[in-house]
Amino acid sequence: MPDFSYERRCGGIVAGVDEVGRGPLAGPVLAAAAILPLDIDATIMRLIDDSKRLSAARRAVALAALIDCGAVIALGAASVAEIARLNILQASLLAMRRAVARLTVRPDHVLVDGNMVPSLPMNCSALVGGDGISLSIAAASIAAKLARDQLMVRLDRRYPGYGWAQNAGYGTQVHRAAIVSRGITAHHRCGFGPLLRDIARPV
Repeated sequence: MPDFSYERRCGGIVAGVDEVGRGPLAGPVLAAAAILPLDIDATIMRLIDDSKRLSAARRAVALAALIDCGAVIALGAASVAEIARLNILQASLLAMRRAVARLTVRPDHVLVDGNMVPSLPMNCSALVGGDGISLSIAAASIAAKLARDQLMVRLDRRYPGYGWAQNAGYGTQVHRAAIVSRGITAHHRCGFGPLLRDIARPV
């Protein structure tokens, strides 16, 4: 389970940052930054984990508890157009920078899930597997996952048939079949190789 070991090691105000949506064929990449109070209640701490290990309902409960206890959370995104222009890695780093910039409290240090950090005006550390180690990163992963999933549900209502409410834009069989039969939308990442191969495949 994640804890505050890395936050305490860094000292000062520490923000955890994580992104979601690097792999989908559609939708933006979204990042969240989270600053948690170090005296957070143990009951709330037990709710927080890597978002991939939690159900949607558990993520919602955890995020509500984090907001109630005074956690500072901000979101940042990079659009499909920015992904096409920059590439998915640079777009992910851009979304992280935007999330940190939108925090209402300036952190002294930023912990980032993964092996690369965005260019920021404060010290940053990369932490591979950070969403399962750092409470702040785990909280950010929950906020980012919930926000992006909710966005894809809204887009699914506007573009039915691709299964985005269930697959969040990832390349499931339903999604790939819909790309072939229905074509692409403005929210598809046309530069992604798998997507291009599906478009080229005859119905």
